[in-house]
Amino acid sequence: MSNRDIIVIGGSSGATAPLKEILGRLSPDIPAAVFVVLHVPAGGIGILSTVVNAVGRLPVKHAAHGMPIENGTVYLAAPDHHLLVVDGQVVLGRGPHENMVRPAVNPLFRSAALHYGPRVIGVILSGLLSDGATGLNAIKRCGGVAVVQAPTDALADEMPRRALEAGPVDYCLPGAEIGDVLAELTETQAGAAGPAPLDIRLEVEMAAGERGDSETMAAISRPAASICPSCGGVLSSLTVDKPLRFRCQVGLASTADVLAREQERRVDEAMRVALRIIDERAELVRRMGDDARASGRNAIAEMYEGRCAEYRRYADLIRQVVIKSLDLPSGER
Repeated sequence: MSNRDIIVIGGSSGATAPLKEILGRLSPDIPAAVFVVLHVPAGGIGILSTVVNAVGRLPVKHAAHGMPIENGTVYLAAPDHHLLVVDGQVVLGRGPHENMVRPAVNPLFRSAALHYGPRVIGVILSGLLSDGATGLNAIKRCGGVAVVQAPTDALADEMPRRALEAGPVDYCLPGAEIGDVLAELTETQAGAAGPAPLDIRLEVEMAAGERGDSETMAAISRPAASICPSCGGVLSSLTVDKPLRFRCQVGLASTADVLAREQERRVDEAMRVALRIIDERAELVRRMGDDARASGRNAIAEMYEGRCAEYRRYADLIRQVVIKSLDLPSGER
C-alpha cells in the first residue's frame, strides 16, 4: 500500500499568504508531490513562482504537458490550461472553462481523485466564489483526505465556506497549521482504491479536451430551464453532487453562485443599454415635437411631447430599478 503522496492545493484571492506558510513547513524529502492551482492572471504566474521559491525548500516547476511527477516537487498550473494528474505524469487540458476560469481548481482535484483515489490530500484555501468545492468532494468520494482553511482565518472566506457546505471534510484549520498536518498525512498509508464514479471520469475527460456530447451529459445531468450566459446554449443541471452546478452544450461549467453573478452582470448591462436607448428616443421625439411646433403643426407637436413624457417615465422606472439593484446583496439581484 502506498502513502498519501499526492497533495493538490487550490485557492484564489488571499491564498498566497497561507500557501507560503504551507510550503515553508514542508521538508525537501517529503514523500509526496504538490500541485497548485491559484486563480491568478497569466502574467501573475511568474510572480507566484518567485514568491513560492523564496519561501519554500521544495523545487518549483511550471507544469508542462507530459512532465513526470516527482516527489518533493511543487507544480504550478500553466496559464489557460487545466492542470491534470494522470498515471504518473502531468497533463495540460484545453477543455472548457469552469466557473469562468482556466485553470480551475475542480479539474485538478477530480483528476487526482480519479487516478490516485485514497492517496490524495486536497486543500482549499482562501478565495472567492466556489471553485474547488465539488473537486474536494470528489476526493472524499474516492477515499482521499479533505483539508480546508478555516473561513475565519481566510482573507476571502467564500471558497472555504462552500467547500465545507459541499460535504464532509477531515480538517478545518488556520493556514499556519495546514503545512504540519500535510507533513504528517504524507507519512500515513492510504487505503485501498475503489472504482471511481462515472461522473468524475466524464468530467476529467471534458477538462482534458474530450467532447462531452448529449449522451454523455444525460448520464450525469438533466436539462435546466436556462441558457448559458457565455455561449447561449442550453444548460443542464448536474445531479451527482453539491453544490448546485450546471454545464452547457459545449461543456462550460458553473456553480449556481457563479452563474447567478454572470447573469446579474448581463442583466445590469442590458438594463443600462435599455436606459440609454430610451433616453435617446425621448430626446429624439422632443426635438421632433419642437420642430413640429415651430412649423405650426401643434397637434403633431402635442403627440410627440406626449411620447417624450412617456419615454421619460419609462427611463425613470428603469433608472430606479438599476439603483435599487445596487443595494441588494450579490446573488439576490
